[in-house]
Amino acid sequence: MPAVDKLLLEEALQDSPQTRSLLSVFEEDAGTLTDYTNQLLQAMQRVYGAQNEMCLATQQLSKQLLAYEKQNFALGKGDEEVISTLHYFSKVVDELNVLHTELAKQLADTMVLPIIQFREKDLTEVSTLKDLFGLASNEHDLSMAKYSRLPKKKENEKVKTEVGKEVAAARRKQHLSSLQYYCALNALQYRKRMAMMEPMIGFAHGQINFFKKGAEMFSKHMDSFLSSVADMVQSIQVELEAEAEKMRVSQQEFLSVDESVYTPDSDVAAPQINRNLIQKAGYLNLRNKTGLVTTTWERLYFFTQGGNLMCQPRGAVAGGLIQDLDNCSVMAVDCEDRRYCFQITTPNGKSGIILQAESRKENEEWICAINNISRQIYLTDNPEAVAIKLNQTALQAVTPITSFGKKQESSCPSQNLKNSEMENENDKIVPKATASLPKAEELIAPGTPIQFDIVLPATEFLDQNRGSRRTNPFGETEDESFPEAEDSLLQQMFIVRFLGSMAVKTDSTTEVIYEAMRQVLAARAIHNIFRMTESHLMVTSQSLRLIDPQTQVSRANFELTSVTQFAAHQDNKRLVGFVIRIPESTGEESLSTYIFESNSEGEKICYAINLGKEIIEVQKAH
Repeated sequence: MPAVDKLLLEEALQDSPQTRSLLSVFEEDAGTLTDYTNQLLQAMQRVYGAQNEMCLATQQLSKQLLAYEKQNFALGKGDEEVISTLHYFSKVVDELNVLHTELAKQLADTMVLPIIQFREKDLTEVSTLKDLFGLASNEHDLSMAKYSRLPKKKENEKVKTEVGKEVAAARRKQHLSSLQYYCALNALQYRKRMAMMEPMIGFAHGQINFFKKGAEMFSKHMDSFLSSVADMVQSIQVELEAEAEKMRVSQQEFLSVDESVYTPDSDVAAPQINRNLIQKAGYLNLRNKTGLVTTTWERLYFFTQGGNLMCQPRGAVAGGLIQDLDNCSVMAVDCEDRRYCFQITTPNGKSGIILQAESRKENEEWICAINNISRQIYLTDNPEAVAIKLNQTALQAVTPITSFGKKQESSCPSQNLKNSEMENENDKIVPKATASLPKAEELIAPGTPIQFDIVLPATEFLDQNRGSRRTNPFGETEDESFPEAEDSLLQQMFIVRFLGSMAVKTDSTTEVIYEAMRQVLAARAIHNIFRMTESHLMVTSQSLRLIDPQTQVSRANFELTSVTQFAAHQDNKRLVGFVIRIPESTGEESLSTYIFESNSEGEKICYAINLGKEIIEVQKAH
């Protein structure tokens, strides 16, 4: 027997678009088989009806032949031979009527009944399981939508637990219904072959028995053929029984898995995360804008292909391009009080798509995978080895602040990288303890003015010293002014709000940043200044860029080598500042401190700046 196409039971739980596409082929085949079976049954019922009509006709013929004798013919003399002949013919017709009756009964039992049972049992079972599978899928989608809308507030833990159990129950129900549906469709591939041949075997046997006395040679010829067909049906029956037993065992194995398989985010505390992925696939929620302030979330199947992020809706034959990931940046974001959201930003700083994963593990693995792909390491000879080296960059976008605190203890990004003295003790870098903290007047001159808008003196100075380059009166910067963004090994985007900047007297300690934060916040409170300019802070391995989120125009650009000090506030983790050393036209240098409020922890920004400086040092060493 030729091989039979089958649905893989192990793909039932994942329920990917590829599996759904293959399932639609089986469903189309089942629909075609149902239409053909109905037409075939009509033809067979017509044959059976004709045979029944033949029985009634021969019975009526026999009676009519016997009735000749009882007719009162006016000229009926010499009809005895005719009457005796008709009696003989009536006996033959009666015997023939018995054969026709037996044939009709045999056609009903061996031809019509099997095809009716196949339609009412097997095809109806497939149709019922299809409806149950559709209902289970809809319930699962509704429960996943309800689960995806869960807030992050701790007081809703009871609701989260109940919704998680509801998702697990819906997912198990869908898994069970899909396994039963797949098994029925697989078995249908065997049963349809039997269902097509068994009725014809019964039809042929009935006809052979009917004509056996007059067609012995024909009967013998058909006996061998029917015997081979019967053997074929028997072999199919054996294969069906073996396959049914195999599917039953597999179904029990799949249903005996741990409940954590059905529960999303089952291991929140310590999930096993693979940070070296160079490709990833799975379901995500895509955020779509439907109006000025309204949005919708759509659950779609995403997968990476080379340097592209693809999306494939259910029922689609192939996926479509969603985002080119080369040189993109990705970071975890807070969006509409939903958990596990991350945003992909294009190389030119424009905000891209926002996606939501169903668990912490999926969220971090997607961010790590996109981070690895954006570096184009999939084009290298050993991409996994390169991914391990870039693992630290991917970790920055997804690790909580507690982990970054440990990183800060080892790398000390907030310390002065230029003037502080370092000692090497037990293979650890530890700064020398200072004698005492400097006074405020030693850090910032009393009466130093504070600038609260984003028109920075550094930007004006750079514009004045660009030679013959034309200054844009609207403050826009051409994209060609920053070619380093395309080749940068580091690109991290942060949403910040500018609080203020002021000149400082020293950059030898982070205390100057803390003092500037205190004075800027105090001045804002005294003068009732509440307006803040929001920007996107792009940290690369060469510069810091402030980008207008609406126009994508660069508001300011600082070389990373000019950043001499940076730190986050010790108590208010969202406050961050850095000191810039700016050359003056007189040949001297001035120091300015810039203070920002970030949507995320300031230590993340400090860590990104420190990572960029380390990249610069490594590039210089090479």
